Amino acid sequence: MKLNILFIGDIIGKPGQEMVQMWLPGLEKKYRADIIIANGENIADGKGCTEKEGKFLFSQNVKVITGGNHTWDKHQSQDYLKVEPRSLRPLNYPKGTYGNGYHIAETSKGKVGVINLQGRAFMADIDCPFRTADWVINKIKHETKVIFIDFHAEATAEKIALASYLDGKISALVGTHTHVQTADERIFPKGTAFITDVGMTGPYDSVIGMKTEAAINRFLYATPQKYQTASESRHLCGVFIQVETETGAAAEIERIIIPEFDKRK
Repeated sequence: MKLNILFIGDIIGKPGQEMVQMWLPGLEKKYRADIIIANGENIADGKGCTEKEGKFLFSQNVKVITGGNHTWDKHQSQDYLKVEPRSLRPLNYPKGTYGNGYHIAETSKGKVGVINLQGRAFMADIDCPFRTADWVINKIKHETKVIFIDFHAEATAEKIALASYLDGKISALVGTHTHVQTADERIFPKGTAFITDVGMTGPYDSVIGMKTEAAINRFLYATPQKYQTASESRHLCGVFIQVETETGAAAEIERIIIPEFDKRK
């Protein structure tokens, strides 16, 4: 039996929410999605996912919300982690950090283990994502062979290394955080689907979702700037992955961007 996973890349503020509301129902139907997962670490105006945004995503048939380093930027987002087990934060934060780093979701075709991890290269020096992955996979595999990881990381090498390390142990590992979709989607030799970065869902007339002027000034003057979510040139990025439930191996992966970029002037 084949199970269809639809993952929506980093959703940026209100523009990203509007793209989800506009396009997700059609994508769910097109890909016959058995489970929808979305990265929501930027959905609250670039700073985490509060109860308001969580309720919105669940109303759009999202089953699990993954996070990242910006999950901690608003106290309301942190509070939400304490009460909503389907809204995740990276599992490899130090022991005692509140919130869940994985969730086992029920679907009509069986259980899906969803894991959220964060990289350490050029990011916070938290616990090892490789060893954390080993621990949680050993825990989950007794319940399901279908295991999906959102690896929120900066370095391309770290993402590829972790996917290679886990090849055959998980169904898929998708990268988030850099907000730029990569064109390297593939299935590794032992059956793990991979893409370095799914890309972002939100405004592309921006610097990775934020208004361009503040981002430029940060580089020009090397001083803090007030970031604000941009609004124009909206696109939805995601990935579709089909998995064999009996083995947990990926059978297909397809990246999604709606609408396509206009490559002509």
